[in-house]
Amino acid sequence: MKPKKTTKNPELDNEVDSEADLLPSKTKLKAEADAQQALGVRLTELPKDRLLKLNLPDDVTQAILDTKKITANGAIRRHRQYLGRLMREIDTAPITEQLARWDGKHTAENAYFHGLERWRDRLITDNNALSEFIALHPSTDSQQLRTLIRNAQKELASNKPPKSSREIFKVLRDITSADQSGDSNENLEISDTEK
Repeated sequence: MKPKKTTKNPELDNEVDSEADLLPSKTKLKAEADAQQALGVRLTELPKDRLLKLNLPDDVTQAILDTKKITANGAIRRHRQYLGRLMREIDTAPITEQLARWDGKHTAENAYFHGLERWRDRLITDNNALSEFIALHPSTDSQQLRTLIRNAQKELASNKPPKSSREIFKVLRDITSADQSGDSNENLEISDTEK
């Protein structure tokens, strides 16, 4: 038998290729599905009050809340897949933006508190640090702060619990909390580089 002659139509091949280029690959689809499932799992770790602030559809919210009740490993895996399927049906961009804002706020708060801790440590160990702090925050009650610093130094020398050190931190937080919107964070960072 002779093989059949086939005529190749280049126009048909081009149409098929252009349609294939428009469709995402299976790998990309799988990666997107995994990302949606991971986002759903991330939502299960949120406290209930934050979860309710996201204004999710009722079925998604209920599925997330149900996740905390499931204990069997196989059931957890299946439920996560179900949650991923629900997440693929909604627009997740606002959810990821809100999570990023919450993460950023948490990071900024941590940086702010670390700055206060560095100031407290400098105030206890460096005699010139108090005048620097007062120059940055003129509304500071310097007498109260001096007394707390002196007590913290005595506690440190006699290996007592750092009660005054904690009080210094609270005073610094109270003083700088009014300025925390941006100016005091810069002051905290600038003063730390002067060490």
